Amino acid sequence: MTDNLSGQPLAGYRVVDLSRVLSGPFLTQMLGDLGADVIKVEAEVGDTVRTQGDQVDGFSWYFAGFNRNKRSIVLNPKTPEGKITLEALIRSADVLVENFRPGVMERLGFGAERLEELRPGLISCAVTGFGADGPYRDRPAFDFIAQAMSGFMSSNGRESDPPLRSGLPISDLVTGIYGALGVTAALLRRERNAGAGEHVDVSLTNSMISLQAYLASNYFASGQVTPRTGNDHPIAAPYGLFDTADDPIAVAPNDNVFFGRLMDALDLPELKSDPDLQSNHQRVANRERLNKAVVDRLATAGAAHWIEKLNVSGVPCSRVNDVASLFADPQVQSQEMALEIEHPAHGSMTVLGFPMKFREAPCVVRTHPPDLGEHTDEILAELGLKSR
Repeated sequence: MTDNLSGQPLAGYRVVDLSRVLSGPFLTQMLGDLGADVIKVEAEVGDTVRTQGDQVDGFSWYFAGFNRNKRSIVLNPKTPEGKITLEALIRSADVLVENFRPGVMERLGFGAERLEELRPGLISCAVTGFGADGPYRDRPAFDFIAQAMSGFMSSNGRESDPPLRSGLPISDLVTGIYGALGVTAALLRRERNAGAGEHVDVSLTNSMISLQAYLASNYFASGQVTPRTGNDHPIAAPYGLFDTADDPIAVAPNDNVFFGRLMDALDLPELKSDPDLQSNHQRVANRERLNKAVVDRLATAGAAHWIEKLNVSGVPCSRVNDVASLFADPQVQSQEMALEIEHPAHGSMTVLGFPMKFREAPCVVRTHPPDLGEHTDEILAELGLKSR
């Protein structure tokens, strides 16, 4: 861990984080990684994630993975003392992030007008399940619900199987990314517009709907719902997971150029020149025959052989990694996507690396994931309030 880098994109900005669980904390983690001073506001019981996942020395590494580069303060905004402290925090803040249901902030006494009074030009960001308006605004929602409602689950798996969720909490993660993007855009707008504030609303469901991509486009164009195709691609072939003599490999030749390279690498010139396989549309229509020919050829050697040969030929391909093989991969290691950090109370721990790579102002782990309320006295002193 290093000291704060003054050149980081968000250095000098303060973020007050009232959010809990995953979507909001992931959002503010990204802001912290970019240099912001993130103050995590927690109740006395702490963020729920502190008790989830595998723990080492009584500390959740799941929590650690989403709460580096933050400081923790404990307060209860329902008490007079807690309200005073939160008001002081907001006055000092550039950004406020929360993921309560719509209306909760107003009931706590921190609606839009009050926030503007406390901090003109504040960027506030609300993470909700379904959005700030509409008939579902007050419904509770978590990742699994957003995956179901957004149409995402209905597109996963094979047509003969039930809908399937993503193994990862993808709606939380995507919403966090959109939220961080929205906040940084609002900060840029404020810089360009004489301190103009903004309210950013991101929802789990809207974020997932935005990922419908060609499935939505196809429906808009034809009125037809694209059926589930498992590991096959709905609009490209041969594209998917294919067995070799030992392990399966993922192969993704998504246009005519890559299809030609694949056929050359597999020594299947008759398929490369087949008049019924000259476009993606034709290849999808003849997917069964084409896939069988590819699998028959791949069965003659193991995954390592084919991955080397296909990469030499310029064909996109990969092993299917589990988490253990992923972090043993030399490319992943070279990209430093697993970081060892030191916690003063809990020793060495491993967290995910930074997906954004900056040449001049790199992301760094400036502060360890905080213990509950670890920085309460420190932050109160900065605000000119008495320690407890």
